[in-house]
Amino acid sequence: MEKLLVQSELCDGCLDCEKACEGIHGVKNITIHDVGDSYYPIRCQQCEDAPCETICPTGAMTSEGVDATKCIACGFCSMVCPFGSISIAYGSSHKCNLCKDREDGPACIQACSKRAIALVDIENLKDKKQSAHVAKIQSLGKKPKRKGVLSLVTSATKNSAAMDKESE
Repeated sequence: MEKLLVQSELCDGCLDCEKACEGIHGVKNITIHDVGDSYYPIRCQQCEDAPCETICPTGAMTSEGVDATKCIACGFCSMVCPFGSISIAYGSSHKCNLCKDREDGPACIQACSKRAIALVDIENLKDKKQSAHVAKIQSLGKKPKRKGVLSLVTSATKNSAAMDKESE
């Protein structure tokens, strides 16, 4: 499952992502909030067990987006969204669908000059992190291989000591 990953420490608040989204969809499905010296984007988190889908009385709300022909703009989805990322405009609900209808991917990613937004495969990311953690655990009990001049001196000393023991 792919999700939008936003690194707020890279975001400079330029709002290019908002403008690109609004230009494509007619509404902003991503909103940048200025909090102190940082910027935080609010967008649909593509919830696995999405409350907006569960509460929708017409079945218009799906993980693929909103079926405007079924939506009655009741606003229930907007009320239950834990992130506040669903808006009601033009007689229908709107939420990010990761620009599934665009061949070149989400418009917000392309618009972001700071590369603060990326589309990430969560399972792939999880597998990489687990592999890195396992590798770290495996290396805990192992002595690091010595390199450089100090190891040569230490090795020569150990060899000399071992030879002295054998000759005794």
